[in-house]
Amino acid sequence: MGNYSLMSINADSTALPSKLRNGVSDKMTQNKKKGKNGVELGVEIPSGVEISIDGSVIKVKGERGELKREFSLGKAIAINQKDSKILLSSKFSRRREKEILGTTKGHIQNMINGVTKGIVYKMKIVYSHFPMTVKVQGNRISIDNFLGEKHPRTAEILSGVTVEIKGQDINLGGLDKEVVSQTAANIEQATKIRDRDPRVFQDGIYIVEKDGKAIV
Repeated sequence: MGNYSLMSINADSTALPSKLRNGVSDKMTQNKKKGKNGVELGVEIPSGVEISIDGSVIKVKGERGELKREFSLGKAIAINQKDSKILLSSKFSRRREKEILGTTKGHIQNMINGVTKGIVYKMKIVYSHFPMTVKVQGNRISIDNFLGEKHPRTAEILSGVTVEIKGQDINLGGLDKEVVSQTAANIEQATKIRDRDPRVFQDGIYIVEKDGKAIV
C-alpha cells in the first residue's frame, strides 16, 4: 500500500501544495543517495604479515603460521588490498551490509592476531567436594572423579589447539580464535552441573581469561 500511495502522489504531484510537493521530491532524492553511498572499512596489515586474496578467500601468513578462510559476502561486498591495508567495501550502506563488513573485519583482525601473537585462553579447575584429575588423552580432555562420578567426563580438543595443564590452571593456545574458544567452551560445558544447587556445588572448569581479557 505504501508504494501504491507514493506512486499516486507522484502521478499528480502538481496538484499538491508546494510545501508537500517539495517534501515528496526531497524524500525521493534522499533515498537515491542512500542507495549510492557505499561503506568502506580498512584493516591494517602489520609488518611481517603476508596477505593473499582470491575472491572471498583470504590467506594470512605470519611468524607463527598461516590461516585461510572463505567468507560468505554476497555480490554487494568486495575485499581488496591496497598498500598496507585490506579494504572491505560495499555498494550499499544498509544495516545488513554494515553488519557483514564489521563481522568480516573482526574475523580478519583475529586471523592477523593469531599468526603474529597467537591466541591464548586460560581456564581454572575449581573443586570443593571431590578432587578431580584432568589430563590430555589424544584429542580429548579427560576429567576424572568429577563430583565423585565413577566414569570420566571428556571434552574434544579441536585441531590446531594446544593444551597445557599446570596444577589448577589450563592454558589453551592456537592460531585460530574460533577453534581455541570452542575448545574452551567444550571443556567448560563438560563440567556443567545439572540437578544440583549451583550455589552449593561450584565445582567445574571455568574460562577466566579470553586472549588477554579477564572474565569478571
